[in-house]
Amino acid sequence: MKNTKEKISLKVIDASGRTLGRVASEVAMSLMGKTKATFERNQYSGLPVKVVNASKIRITAKKLESIYHTRYSGIPGGLRILTGTETAAKRGLSELLKLATEQMLPANKLRRRMMKNLKIEE
Repeated sequence: MKNTKEKISLKVIDASGRTLGRVASEVAMSLMGKTKATFERNQYSGLPVKVVNASKIRITAKKLESIYHTRYSGIPGGLRILTGTETAAKRGLSELLKLATEQMLPANKLRRRMMKNLKIEE
């Protein structure tokens, strides 16, 4: 029996001057492993991804106003609907990139494992 250990490399993506959705889709494809020839839908085969210059993403004020996401505390009446402007002001553009990438990943048991392999730097 052969020991087939793959060397896991880190994929670095520079986000400066690029739009939010294009960076998020590239990150999601790499996290899922669709850029590799050994892609399997039911196993994690993706690469760890590091995004640099997340604060230099090109996004307009109109787009920030149109982005909405929810946060639920778990209690009745605890649903918060936040705009992209609020999130960008409080937590930065890196949080918007993380949320956009997470929604582009499949909603199954592998999503949390994929998101652990994402590192975002301002």
